Amino acid sequence: MKIIFWGTPEYALETLNALYKSNHEVIACVTQPDRRRGRGSNLISSSIKKRAIELGIPIFTPNSIKKEEDIQNQIKNLNADIYIVIAYGQLLPKEVLVQPKLGCWNIHASILPKWRGAAPIQWSIINGDETTGISIMLMEEGLDTGPLLISEEIPINIDDNANILANKLSKLSANLMLKALNIFEKYTGKYQCRSSIGKLLKPQSDFNSLPTYARLINKADLLIDWNQNAITLHRIIMGLFPNAYTTFNNKRVKILETIPSKNNINDFIDKINSMNDYNLEIQNIVPGEIIYIDNKQGIYVSCLDSLILIRLGQLEGKCKEKHFVLTKQLNLNVGDKFI
Repeated sequence: MKIIFWGTPEYALETLNALYKSNHEVIACVTQPDRRRGRGSNLISSSIKKRAIELGIPIFTPNSIKKEEDIQNQIKNLNADIYIVIAYGQLLPKEVLVQPKLGCWNIHASILPKWRGAAPIQWSIINGDETTGISIMLMEEGLDTGPLLISEEIPINIDDNANILANKLSKLSANLMLKALNIFEKYTGKYQCRSSIGKLLKPQSDFNSLPTYARLINKADLLIDWNQNAITLHRIIMGLFPNAYTTFNNKRVKILETIPSKNNINDFIDKINSMNDYNLEIQNIVPGEIIYIDNKQGIYVSCLDSLILIRLGQLEGKCKEKHFVLTKQLNLNVGDKFI
């Protein structure tokens, strides 16, 4: 099959590489334009553009595929059999969706109809979901509303952050898309007509779960609110990795790795007071307060119901560090507070 691949971030690389190595032909890549990033505001190409250049694949970088009819026509004239879309970053208009004989297929990082939208990986962790997965869907004009061809679940582990889970799903995306292409070859035959596989598709309304939406993460989401229970805080920090932050002495501190404590805060404080020359009183402790600093284990911080253990963090302008280095950088002491 002749494929036009639509994708932008590093997350999409596994699928592009798998398609390139397959017996199919990637005849073009469509990706987001170069963006200015970093302190120097240098123009940076997307991961997919860089890889396409390495592979010698023609590239299109429309600012708005919906508005740029000249690029729409150039892509159409390539006569691709199928468009494969993963984390492209723009909605495809109807004029593009109808172009390929076998349709436009989206590789989405959730088990639809749960977590339609822009940030399904982050919200699946934040929400405390036990599983997530990949869905391959025939695209239509709605946001992730098309019928499903194939999907596969994986578990979400307690220590999975957004990057770890994205890496797992990236690999799964590549494998599942190759399976989908085998299905296309089996059922479409030499006429390559998308109606041939219509009987294999399942409308999302056939599934028991109701649609939920994974909105974009915004800046307000990133500031940690310590007045929440430990497991909720842990999920937020892992889901927003590596960007969840708190402040200390007017300095921003990213919290990168945590462990939610199972200890009752009263019992823990009694234990700490007996082991050290402290006189911590539960009624005076507030969320965000540093209860104990263990050079081997981490920084124990109070929250709504118990404690959370900080293992890894990053002071603004510095590299990420283990808890014991972070403690020295901030000159942390028991009784100090994160805000």
